[in-house]
Amino acid sequence: MSLPSLPSLPRRRWQRLAIVSLILSVIFFVLLPRDDDSHEIERFSELQQNYPLLWKHVHSFNSTGGAWYIPTEWLSESEPQPKNIVEAAQLAFRLTNSTAERRISHTTIPLLVHQTWKNTDIETWTDIMCDCVERWLGSALDGPFAYFLWDDNGIIEFLEEYEPAFINQFMALAANVERSDIFRILVAKHIGGIYGDLDTYPLRAPATWIEPSDLKPWIDLETGVSYNFSGPVGAIFGIEADCPPNTDDYWRFGYTNPVQLTQWALASAPQHPVLLTFMDTLLQRLQEVASHHGGTLRSPSAFNELKRLDPLLLTGPDAITVSTQTWLQEAAGLRWNALTGLYDGGKSKLVDDVVILPITGFRYEVFSPLSPHSCASNVDVLVCLQPRSVCCVR
Repeated sequence: MSLPSLPSLPRRRWQRLAIVSLILSVIFFVLLPRDDDSHEIERFSELQQNYPLLWKHVHSFNSTGGAWYIPTEWLSESEPQPKNIVEAAQLAFRLTNSTAERRISHTTIPLLVHQTWKNTDIETWTDIMCDCVERWLGSALDGPFAYFLWDDNGIIEFLEEYEPAFINQFMALAANVERSDIFRILVAKHIGGIYGDLDTYPLRAPATWIEPSDLKPWIDLETGVSYNFSGPVGAIFGIEADCPPNTDDYWRFGYTNPVQLTQWALASAPQHPVLLTFMDTLLQRLQEVASHHGGTLRSPSAFNELKRLDPLLLTGPDAITVSTQTWLQEAAGLRWNALTGLYDGGKSKLVDDVVILPITGFRYEVFSPLSPHSCASNVDVLVCLQPRSVCCVR
């Protein structure tokens, strides 16, 4: 005997119920809290709490080419808002030119800080980067000074505005670090200000970096030549290697000069001769490479030759050292190794309008006892050429 059948629903009603059930399941799945979402919300909250200035002025900044901060007290109500970072930098340049109070003391260097990174998404940044930029921004608000973080698009926009003929050569370079090295020179050349790598932070307000003691006359102890300059300072560089020139210590430690400048921090007024010398030397080198490959840098063979060039020599610390040495020898007859601080307690030296800070000016804050890089110290720095550290700016 067969069981009685259940009453059946019409076919279309079954279909509607199935569709509604599917939709409700999808909604439930989407709205259901997931571990990934919870972790992301927690990370956002942590970043916003730990780095409020970075969150406000960089991560949440809505414009093209990067992010910037210009002190509100510098701006007038009638000033139009910049549409991009190039316009913002041009505005800040005009504002710093209007009064000497917006320059580093004793200099013609505008109180503008430039940094670069590929994006403004601080979720992708390291904690050290976040901490350092937060400190820069805190110093900018207290200073005050203007702050610019240039992303990859902003760098191209800058080149289109100031160096359009150089873009092809710039893009042909084999390494991003070379492009970063060059951009800091170009932004200082055209806009002026301070550059510091993203893992640096200021130990004191940039406006106070140069003191009267940095401007005192000094004597080359070997030749007896004295150096004295009464005008305003136009550029500031710092020593990163200070080794006895009559030894092989400097190259054993990975440097190319006994007295070598750092390039991760520098400051300059626009159009300074050292920067012009740097670019002239670079363009000559790139033209030389192009001449080997039919006048172009865009061929595979030219790229391979560019890859073989050492970035440290082409655009890095050696390049800025040679450019500074070349200019100061021409302008003031400087014997380069006279800049050492090994025999005078590490004093700043003013040559023409350039201040060379001792090795303690731009220096490392270390998480090990093996820095700063000075042959004058009592530590063995040979095993610590790349210490795990962040870099401090005066």
